[in-house]
Amino acid sequence: MQRHDANLTGLHEGLDSPLNAAVGLRDADTLRMVTEAIRHGQVLLAFQPVVRARARQEIVFHEALIRVLDATGRVIPAKEFIDAVEGCEAGRQLDCLALELGLGVLASHPSLRLSINMSARSIGYGRWMRSLDAGLRRRPDIAERLILEISESSAVQIPELVVDFMDDLRARGISFALDDFGSGFSSFRHFRDFFFDILKLDGQFSRGIRADPENRVLAGGIAAIARGLDMYTVASRVEHPEDARILTELGFDCLQGFLFGAPTINPEWQAKKKNSDAA
Repeated sequence: MQRHDANLTGLHEGLDSPLNAAVGLRDADTLRMVTEAIRHGQVLLAFQPVVRARARQEIVFHEALIRVLDATGRVIPAKEFIDAVEGCEAGRQLDCLALELGLGVLASHPSLRLSINMSARSIGYGRWMRSLDAGLRRRPDIAERLILEISESSAVQIPELVVDFMDDLRARGISFALDDFGSGFSSFRHFRDFFFDILKLDGQFSRGIRADPENRVLAGGIAAIARGLDMYTVASRVEHPEDARILTELGFDCLQGFLFGAPTINPEWQAKKKNSDAA
C-alpha cells in the first residue's frame, strides 16, 4: 500500500510540475509586460458608470479601472495582470499611477465623483501618500469626490492597518468602498471589523441572480445587513435587465455592469471637456 501511495504521489507531482512551470512562466511574462508599460508610461484609466438602482439614468459615480498597453498597443484590463503583480513593486507603482491619474481627472472635472482601486499593501508606500497629499493640497475639494476601493481579500490581510488608514483619510473627507464583498470565507465578520461607507457585492452573487435562488437569499441578506449598518450598497457585474430588477428589489442602492456601460478609456464626459476646451 505504501508503494502504491508513493507511486500515486510521484505521478501527481509529475503531472503538476509542468503546470506549475507554465503558470510561473505566464506570470513572469505578465510581470515583464506590466513593468515595461510602467517604464514607458503606457498606463491609463478606463471608466465604468455606477448607476442608481431606482433611477438608472442617474450616474452616482464612475469607477476608475487601471489599464496597461502591451508592446502592440493593445489595452490590457486589470484582470489579466493584477494577480501577477499584486505582491510586487509593480503593484504598488500601479496603485500610485491609478491614484495620480484619478486625481488629475477629478481636478479637471469638478462635478465628477470617482472610485479608485488600491491594495492594502500600498498603505505606507511613500509615493502613494505623497501623491494623495499633493493632489489634496492643490484641490482640497477632491477629497469629498474621491472613493478608495479596497478589496475584501486585501483588507483582511492587515485589518488593523486598514482601519487606522481609513480613520485618518475619512477625517479628510475621503470615502471608502469594500470591493468584491463575499469573495472571502469570513465576510460577515468584516462588517464588525471595518466601517466602510460603501459595500460592493462580488459579481459571483449578482451575475445571473435571476436563475439562482440561493444567491438571491445571500444577496438579500447582505443588502439588509449593510442597510442596518448604514452602508451604501452596489451590486457589480450586472448584465441582464432581470438581474437588475431583482437586485433593486433586494434593496441594493446602485448597480454596475455591462448593462449600464462597459469600461471605456474615452468616456463621454471627457470628450465633452475636450470639445469645450477646443472651442
